[in-house]
Amino acid sequence: MTETPTAPLYPPRRARSCPFDPPPEIARQAATARLSRVRLWNGSTAWLVTRHADQVALLRDPRISADSRHPGFPYVSPAGAVTRRENRTFISMDEPEHLDQRRRFTADFSVRRTRELRPAIERLVARLLDDMAEAGPPADLVRAFALPLPSLVICELLGVPYADHAFFQRLSSVLVDTTSGAEAAVAASRELGEYLGDLVEAKLARPGDDLLSHLARDYLATGRSTRRECVNQARLLLVAGHETTANMIALGTCLLLRHPEQLAVVREGTPEQVENAVEELLRYLNVVHLGRRRVATADIEIAGEVIRAGEAVILPGETANRDPGVFPEPDRLDLGRRARRHLAFGSGPHQCLGQNLARLELQLAYPALLRRFPGLRLERPLEEMRFREDMVIYGVHELPVAW
Repeated sequence: MTETPTAPLYPPRRARSCPFDPPPEIARQAATARLSRVRLWNGSTAWLVTRHADQVALLRDPRISADSRHPGFPYVSPAGAVTRRENRTFISMDEPEHLDQRRRFTADFSVRRTRELRPAIERLVARLLDDMAEAGPPADLVRAFALPLPSLVICELLGVPYADHAFFQRLSSVLVDTTSGAEAAVAASRELGEYLGDLVEAKLARPGDDLLSHLARDYLATGRSTRRECVNQARLLLVAGHETTANMIALGTCLLLRHPEQLAVVREGTPEQVENAVEELLRYLNVVHLGRRRVATADIEIAGEVIRAGEAVILPGETANRDPGVFPEPDRLDLGRRARRHLAFGSGPHQCLGQNLARLELQLAYPALLRRFPGLRLERPLEEMRFREDMVIYGVHELPVAW
């Protein structure tokens, strides 16, 4: 697609007074056009697809590619352009390669496996809240609870020692920071890759009941995968497995503390009400806030426009999840709403592999936190919070609370 200087820059800034809402420019574009052009950091342009139905159709269309090796792929940042090519994983593959790689992990993230993890996650939640209570207020909820919980869970699932969490969380932060330079991102990626590669190879000698042992035994040892391929998939699962849920726990708690009447639904509700509330929080908030990035491999007619082969496409979840044709009064938080049609986890073949685990962690974390600390409150005005617009995953850098 040729450069369009008049196209608005994507992503635009959020309004400081409304950090939970989509940027005003995105909301304006969604209200006026199903498809429009936006300008990216490198001067290229992409189609911005705003409506729920159009996004679902494209995410399920085999003519829309997730393969970041295509020349027109709309990378998030300069660092992302380098690391995504270097660290190729199933999320950057098309069929049939995508399915072949993804199915290696589906059993580990299935509904059945997630249910088996429930008692262990409940114990982790209780332990972290005990530690938080013992330390006393004030606390940074991100460091005390939101970040450790999914990190502990994904470490257990993968077979990564949680004792190394400071190391991999530091490197992960570099990888998800859109302001990271390409050199710094590549260095962080390689350092984390060496660490995970050594772990995978160690599992060959001493396998356990974990995902890295599965990779070592069934893929590395048999020659079905190289060390680099195993490392790339492990890096993806480790980073995505704690970054997304950690930020959703913190951001959701921040939002609920601003809506005490809605907070009561989570604190006092039945398991079914809590499950429903989590879906509404996933709809209303959007931690994957830079849009799902794709490129067309053939001409596609949609919404009265033609997306040409080779053109970039961005599908922002925040506009699909605020589509009034699907969710009446979409800008209103309503924890009683039936919101399961949201696209927080995407749609189609690339729908989030870890969604079952993420849902369970949120369903356990929110009510346990709010019941343990019924007087929980923010210790800093919302206007002074540092929100993660500079990161691939949106949230808060820290969340000071007291009780």
